[in-house]
Amino acid sequence: MQIALFQPDIPQNTGTILRLCACLDVAAHIIEPAGFDTSDRNFRRAGMDYLDHVRLKRHDSWSKFEEWRAETGCRLVLFTTKAAKSYLDFAYTASDVLLFGRETAGVTDAVVAAADARLVIPIRPTMRSLNVAVTAAMAVGEALRQTGTGIAGSAT
Repeated sequence: MQIALFQPDIPQNTGTILRLCACLDVAAHIIEPAGFDTSDRNFRRAGMDYLDHVRLKRHDSWSKFEEWRAETGCRLVLFTTKAAKSYLDFAYTASDVLLFGRETAGVTDAVVAAADARLVIPIRPTMRSLNVAVTAAMAVGEALRQTGTGIAGSAT
């Protein structure tokens, strides 16, 4: 299981998600450009000492990420408020990449088109969206539960 962040623009959310990845032994990908300086110093401030424990791969662009994905054959699962299918009604695989968009703008049409699946975490109709770090935690938790992989799978 892997998490990918498309052009993240809030360092605190990115740090929280990287910490989640470190704690659950889930690989992380950052697809540039980010909306903040992604130097190790800034990541260390946001991700604290957990950064040394995350398997992090940075991709210079969406096209570079797609090249990597074509080489690995991973399925891309996009989480978006514009999807109709609930994340609870989806069958995850251990090799899935769970993709989360930019906090302020989501993802581009090209990213939506490239996704093998588009999922939503249902919320009250009067609410706009969940925080991306909360969404990532809910999504990876369900995916790990279903697949029985990673740290979450070892507790059962």
